[in-house]
Amino acid sequence: MVNDVGNLQRSEAFILSRLSAYKVPGISVAVTTDKEIIYSRGFGYRDLENGLPSTPGTLYCVGSITKSFTALSVMQLAEKGLIDLEDPVSKYLPIDLRSRGREVKVHHLLTHSSGFPSTSYAEALIEGFMGVGNDWLPVSKPEDILPLARDLGLWGVSEPGERFFYLNMGYVLLGLIISKVSGLRYVDYVRDNVLKPLGMKRSYFSKEEIEADPDVAVGYVTLQGKHVRKPFPYGITSDGGLFSNTFDLAKYLRMFLNRGEGIVSERSIKAMEKPYIEVPWQLFRGESYGYGLIIYPNFLGRKLIGHSGSVLTYTGFIGYIESEGVGVAVLENSANYPPSQIGMYVLADWLGEDPNSLPFVTRERILKSLEGVYESFKGLAKVTVKLQGDYIIVERPGAGDMGKQILVPEEVEEGYVKAFTLSNGVKLPAEFRIDEKGTELIIERYRYVKRA
Repeated sequence: MVNDVGNLQRSEAFILSRLSAYKVPGISVAVTTDKEIIYSRGFGYRDLENGLPSTPGTLYCVGSITKSFTALSVMQLAEKGLIDLEDPVSKYLPIDLRSRGREVKVHHLLTHSSGFPSTSYAEALIEGFMGVGNDWLPVSKPEDILPLARDLGLWGVSEPGERFFYLNMGYVLLGLIISKVSGLRYVDYVRDNVLKPLGMKRSYFSKEEIEADPDVAVGYVTLQGKHVRKPFPYGITSDGGLFSNTFDLAKYLRMFLNRGEGIVSERSIKAMEKPYIEVPWQLFRGESYGYGLIIYPNFLGRKLIGHSGSVLTYTGFIGYIESEGVGVAVLENSANYPPSQIGMYVLADWLGEDPNSLPFVTRERILKSLEGVYESFKGLAKVTVKLQGDYIIVERPGAGDMGKQILVPEEVEEGYVKAFTLSNGVKLPAEFRIDEKGTELIIERYRYVKRA
């Protein structure tokens, strides 16, 4: 293993700036080729209260990255003839699963194209367990989902295969199918048939194994600017319950880069990477979902395959570019900054491209430049402009809520930002113009110029 820090200095500066700006407790990163890890490092803290640093080997919950392990397990069982992806779910589970009268197949669950919008089961479980919301769903094992799933037919809005709806419950059902046909609990099947063969010795599902590990990140939420540690809801399994570390995930990435490594055939890997249905978020254009993987066909002229994960207190991202023989794993113990953006930045840097040209970096930089104090004609009125998440807040000091306007950016370009707000149900335009003379805001009938 080579730990070559020097080649990713720009990425390190970017990571540290995001940790600071977004109050991220800790992050771990590893970059691997198809043969070995070429970079690994931990940033920040895995445990703030005890001052313990994050390391490349720190354990985090990987969230929905687990879905790729579930899909991989389905492909293994399909190769053995135990699952047919074109079979209806009802063949394997005691539910008649239909959307708009059409049977939902295993393929539809794998691709989030069942026709069912999210049931919010995962949100209710996670937020209720952690005490950050009013909802409560005490699901302690996958089988507890079946009574809910039997009523899914009432929830469909499109026929299977027509529309993408990210459905955590669908991957819980896939885990139950894996258990049914293999005769093993889902967690035991994945351990015996994926984790152990790949040498992922510190990747776990069980509470006992996780808490016995000496290098585990504490999960945090940020409430009113303060980090609050929260427990993990261990009822999550096949849709997002795996704990792992960047060293182990590098082994997992190498399996994809090397087209299966005996875990599954190259044909199954290619089937997982095939774009079946377009996803609603489009960062580079053309993004689609495969089997437990997201396909980015236009990442800096290359095809990037990956998946993100989030369970509120832990987030993560894995991504690989098979044509370049490189992959990245990023794990974080908060949901304060997207690990996918860290991972994409690191990949761009490693490829020798300009990572600061990535769309999310450009957008963030332009919007951040708008912040400041603006004045009207001869300083007769003043407003402050600041970012709050995805929104621009324009506020007249001292005017309270009456003087606050929330702007939604529509177009963000070099030198120009177009946005809108609502007033009494009427859409009002707003625009920022940026040039060498400075920045101005025109909103409804007013013009403000940013102080130098």
